[in-house]
Amino acid sequence: MKILCISDTVMPQLESAVNLRRQYSDVELVVSCGDLPSVYLEFITSVLNVPLFFVRGNHDEHYQDKPPGGQDLHGRVVEFNGVSFYGLEGCIRYNSSPIQYSEGEMNRLVMGAALRLQYRRLRYGAGVDVLVTHSPAWGIHDAEDAPHRGFKALLKFMDWYRPRYMLHGHVHTYDRRNVTRTQYHATCIININPSMILEIDPQSA
Repeated sequence: MKILCISDTVMPQLESAVNLRRQYSDVELVVSCGDLPSVYLEFITSVLNVPLFFVRGNHDEHYQDKPPGGQDLHGRVVEFNGVSFYGLEGCIRYNSSPIQYSEGEMNRLVMGAALRLQYRRLRYGAGVDVLVTHSPAWGIHDAEDAPHRGFKALLKFMDWYRPRYMLHGHVHTYDRRNVTRTQYHATCIININPSMILEIDPQSA
């Protein structure tokens, strides 16, 4: 399955219907890691005529009144074409925005997934194929400033549930020297900001 993954940055080439159809006609799914306008997401998915899976970023308060048409992955297992997804929204708390979490709050969300994902890990070898987050994990693709520090709880998620991939945004990659792909145990972690194509096959049962 080919997935168009997007996050944080509105790209002019993705606002062109002609370019979308020319470059991404074989895409089967769009995944957003947050901080993107609803109208932008809806334009892309309507032109490509494919589903949207998303998590909210810390700047996505407007989703409360006008959510994008698609599946909000936060705290949910959703399967599509034999590939499973789980989402965790937001970033580390640094002000009063509602889509931010303390380390303890994110840790409780990770622990709360145990009943669903531990069984899947025992059965399939991975609790979920793709973990979709806005924030990076602590020490992997994050930054030293308070808003862009990663969650230690996401390391625990990967230790416990062994997703095949973790997709995140939040940290910009203007500098091409930035590392955007890291292997952590069984998980390939990718900073997708601003966009990338992920090709993934269903996990054999």
